[in-house]
Amino acid sequence: MGVFFSACGYRFSGSGTLPSGVQTVFIEVLKNRTVETGYENTVTNDLIYEFTRNGRVVEKSRDNTEAILTGVIESEHVRTISRQGQLAPLERRVQIAISLKLTDRDHRVIWSRSGISDSEAFDVGANNQITEQNKRHALEILSKRLAETAYNRLTDNF
Repeated sequence: MGVFFSACGYRFSGSGTLPSGVQTVFIEVLKNRTVETGYENTVTNDLIYEFTRNGRVVEKSRDNTEAILTGVIESEHVRTISRQGQLAPLERRVQIAISLKLTDRDHRVIWSRSGISDSEAFDVGANNQITEQNKRHALEILSKRLAETAYNRLTDNF
């Protein structure tokens, strides 16, 4: 008995091509408008990883590329989402928003998106050090998800 598969036009998110037939990209370190020191490097590295994981060529120099991806980490918001009593937070949520722009060598905008955002919950620890560690871990998770979301939006061809 044979199995028949029909192509119905569906495909995995992010499996499309880069806009304007771009094959090579240089990813500039994002600008950081948050208080999270060094977070721009984390997000930039996760973007580079996401591109290379999907078989894209990420150049190490602007000179050898067809397009340049730039961006800004626009905001960070932290809010309490659960409490034990009025003054004892148990869990918080951190939200990050980024904006990205892909330009060609002549500085013409090929693609841009603002307001790419996501959030992640983290536990409030017994002291500030534990809480900060938990928040940092949540920010690392967010960075990976934001990079994946950004890549998928960049390669959606519809």
